[in-house]
Amino acid sequence: MKRIILSLALLLGTIIALPAQGLPQLRVSDNGHFLQYIDGTPFFYQGDTAWELFHRLTREEADRYLQNRADKGYNVIQAVALAECDGVDSDNAYGHKPLLNRDPAQPATVEGEQNDYWDHVDYIVKKANALGLYMGILPTWGRYWNDNNPIFTPDNAEAYGCWIAERYREYNVIWILGGDRNPDNDHKQVIIRAMARGIRSVDKQNLMTFHPTGWQTSSKWFHNDEWLDFNGRQSGHNQRYNSNAQILDDFRRTPAKPIMEIEPLYEDHPLEFRPDDDGHSNAWDVRRTLYWSVFYGSAGITYGHHSVWQMYDPDKGRHPINRPLMPWYKAIDQPAAGQVIHLRRLMESRPYFDRVPAPDFIIPSEVHSSVPGAGRYRFVATMDKTGSYAMVYAPIGREFSVRGDMLKADKLTAWWYNPRTGKAKKIGAITNNGEPITFCPPMKGEAVDWVLVLDDASKRYPAPGRPLRKR
Repeated sequence: MKRIILSLALLLGTIIALPAQGLPQLRVSDNGHFLQYIDGTPFFYQGDTAWELFHRLTREEADRYLQNRADKGYNVIQAVALAECDGVDSDNAYGHKPLLNRDPAQPATVEGEQNDYWDHVDYIVKKANALGLYMGILPTWGRYWNDNNPIFTPDNAEAYGCWIAERYREYNVIWILGGDRNPDNDHKQVIIRAMARGIRSVDKQNLMTFHPTGWQTSSKWFHNDEWLDFNGRQSGHNQRYNSNAQILDDFRRTPAKPIMEIEPLYEDHPLEFRPDDDGHSNAWDVRRTLYWSVFYGSAGITYGHHSVWQMYDPDKGRHPINRPLMPWYKAIDQPAAGQVIHLRRLMESRPYFDRVPAPDFIIPSEVHSSVPGAGRYRFVATMDKTGSYAMVYAPIGREFSVRGDMLKADKLTAWWYNPRTGKAKKIGAITNNGEPITFCPPMKGEAVDWVLVLDDASKRYPAPGRPLRKR
């Protein structure tokens, strides 16, 4: 029966043979903690959540969005084929739906170009790849396999996975299963594994992961599944450190797999979904979440804006979800959207594959809730295994001390790196005798974050954020 359904799924409509766009293939690093290009060059995942991109934008609007993200240095765009906002039952920008009779085994395709829903998806995927952007495709939002009256079964999930992989396997995509839902019983896990099996039966090269709900990680259900190339996490839309701390647990799991923050706190999002109590997030809230994630082991980050994920546009009469503050075409230029690249450049400016979380590098103060801190004010650290450099993210201007004995060099070069501007300022040379070393960020007070960078002076690394010289 499964074989018949799979065959029918492949024959439905016209499967367009899409040419490869020429981006390098991605794979997991040898040590299992990072992503890289096929030639061994580091790939720091800098994604953006554009969940409703396929469903709500026209081609001209998609061009504007994708060009903006390419210009800002993003390299992955995450979007949903069967979209969250009634994407199965309401039309896309051109009056097309994705399925016949709400059946995942019957994608609605019409011969020729620009004649159906999937032709529009084709256009966006091709455009993204042409701009150097990998397309993170969620085959479906979680509501369609998890909520009341789901449309997916194990059989049609495998058929759909096979069909969508056949259509897009020649493009540079990353498969993201799940869709903000948890497979919290055996039946749901069977559906997810069936979809993964369908995709992997056709596409054996592009990476695959899973997107759970807030405060959750795919490792809870699928860490040992062969199809899961890296773990996906969602830290949730809160401004505290707590959920990000769980990234360290995933980093320490065996076998080692990369961890990726698929959905963090969005910019301008109602904090804890309680805007009347807590207001909306700002760029500082977003930066903290991203630096916490990477310094504790994530192989990259995903940015998001509350108006952009839903492609909110009041002029089109769309219902606003959870109080977006502006239309998507203004939100794409909010401050944090342009600051994400500074984190990526910082990570790429030092030896990449030996980097590990370093929670013990920061010396707790007598009042440990001050340093390393808690809530919104947690200090976190990362370093390489050889001790040739270390970094401390300080979310506020508060004095802190680090362990000199964890750095191998007796002569250090110290820097302050500004996460808001990407500029580095040299502190100077420091003698390291293995004793605690104390620092205070350039600006004291709240909501002003900095990164301390300490280098082995003999390595002569470039200023933080500048390209690492090849040796």
